Amino acid sequence: MQNFSRRDFLKSTAAAAAVTAAGGLQATAAPAKKSATDWVTLGNSGVKVTRLAFGTGTFGGRVQRELGQDEFTKLVRSAYDRGIRFFETADAYKGMPEMLGIALKGVPRDSYRLMTKFRLNTQDDPTATIDRFRKELNSEYFDILLLHCVRSATWNDDYERFRDVFSERKQKKVILSHGASCHGLLPLRAFPGNKWLDVALMRTNHNGTKMDSMQTRDTDDLGDVNEVFTHVKAVHKQGTGVLGMKLIGEGRFKAPEERDAALKFVIKSGVVDAMTIGFKSTAEIDEAIERINTHLNS
Repeated sequence: MQNFSRRDFLKSTAAAAAVTAAGGLQATAAPAKKSATDWVTLGNSGVKVTRLAFGTGTFGGRVQRELGQDEFTKLVRSAYDRGIRFFETADAYKGMPEMLGIALKGVPRDSYRLMTKFRLNTQDDPTATIDRFRKELNSEYFDILLLHCVRSATWNDDYERFRDVFSERKQKKVILSHGASCHGLLPLRAFPGNKWLDVALMRTNHNGTKMDSMQTRDTDDLGDVNEVFTHVKAVHKQGTGVLGMKLIGEGRFKAPEERDAALKFVIKSGVVDAMTIGFKSTAEIDEAIERINTHLNS
């Protein structure tokens, strides 16, 4: 047995007292607070985005488009300054890819993430279409490219031609990850088990507004929250990155308590990695960040 002198005992006691006097920092250090602007990884995709994205598709982009280029650019730059470094658009949002490209011009490309969506009814060559997207958005690559608005139970087979091109462009690093945005329970039921999906964009809120139902087109019918989140959980568990949309019911949640309830529900579900919200003012950006931060840390 090693000798342990009275002097050694006193030294160890003094050290323990010092830790106690310092408030026991080693044992009781508070966990770091989470934020809407934290960088998070989308499942197994390897793509990191800020937890909150700036969306440009409210009512097909009309809300953002009507701001005009100058005001839209100011809003995008304000979001960037607040820490939002994830921006998303779609070919179907008339004029918005070009407006977003102008708004981000001069901003270092490696400082933000970019997602766009591929219109499924196009007859154009998909490779040429992707190259057009690159020109419109002033970007050599996309962090995420999605099949936009899949609606059928057989979407995976229906759009195999597009999926093959996406996969080929991913190999060339023109696309860093690919996936689909979902509209309806029929396509959503085919998301779990689909290994092609790096990222899934799914409609999520607390009461089903503008969420998935058995309708094959968008209606005002309430979606089935329980079934949607059953599938969302399965998709998240398989390692697909989950992005939430329609958190504000496409602007239908007018009361602050409704918006708060929706954000709280989605955040507390624990299966939505990041979320996109369409903004039209700095006040909306500030509110979203504040509410998300509150529920992340409650």
